[in-house]
Amino acid sequence: MAEKKRAMNTAAYVILILGALLILFPLYITVVTTFKTSGESANSFFTLPQSLYLGNYKTVLENPTLWYAYGNTAYITLFSLVLELLVMPPMSFALSRGMFHGSKIFKGLYFFFLLGIFLPFQVRMMPLVKLLSALNMMNPTGMVLLYLAHATCESMFLYVGYLASVSPALEEAAYIDGATTLQTFYQIILPLMKPILATVMIREGLAIWNDYMLPLLCLNRSNRMWTLTLFQYNFQSEFNVDYNLAFSCLVVASLPIIVLYCFMQKQIIGGLTNGAVKG
Repeated sequence: MAEKKRAMNTAAYVILILGALLILFPLYITVVTTFKTSGESANSFFTLPQSLYLGNYKTVLENPTLWYAYGNTAYITLFSLVLELLVMPPMSFALSRGMFHGSKIFKGLYFFFLLGIFLPFQVRMMPLVKLLSALNMMNPTGMVLLYLAHATCESMFLYVGYLASVSPALEEAAYIDGATTLQTFYQIILPLMKPILATVMIREGLAIWNDYMLPLLCLNRSNRMWTLTLFQYNFQSEFNVDYNLAFSCLVVASLPIIVLYCFMQKQIIGGLTNGAVKG
């Protein structure tokens, strides 16, 4: 029995080590390549650099388009999350409680929104882009509204599922004390939604920050409207990819997320773990 347990533990450690290598090796390649010259990368892609070459970072940071891309990405991500935070929780609460009281209208609306989860992005892509073009909103502000619409279905599904675990008795007690529906939601229900709010905000924030396809379709008319993902693609030509500059740009673009995670590690992990368990 002891030998069997030891063998299972050994197999588990082997799998974990292999999984760690699968994550760490690409990270190693990315960071090491940023400190190499193009000649060093051509000679050996996997070895350590001969010296600490900072020319790649200097080239990236001196490019004025980078700062436009940083500003656009931060603007789109921040305002998209703020709008989602203002719109989605109240709407999900109304749907959840409407279905709880047996309203067929609210139930129909919920399943209507739910259908959007099963529509592939490729199906929704062109109608959304055509709508933005017709409204003359092929700009960062239009992208904010586009991300709000894009996140509606999945975010509502998560919020409504979480609210199903919140007892309506809390609201009934508040109504007896004279609270209005808005007071009940913002003072009682919303604080209870912190775990799922953190989960959705982290999920959507990372998706928006790293998105490439929608900015490519909507913001590729001028480099002043580029996001960071479009700026990174600038280092790839038809026949060649400058990996040194591309990886340097990737590291620079990732720094805000890494710094944010370092300062808010406890809140992020707590939000993800608590949001995964109802009740």
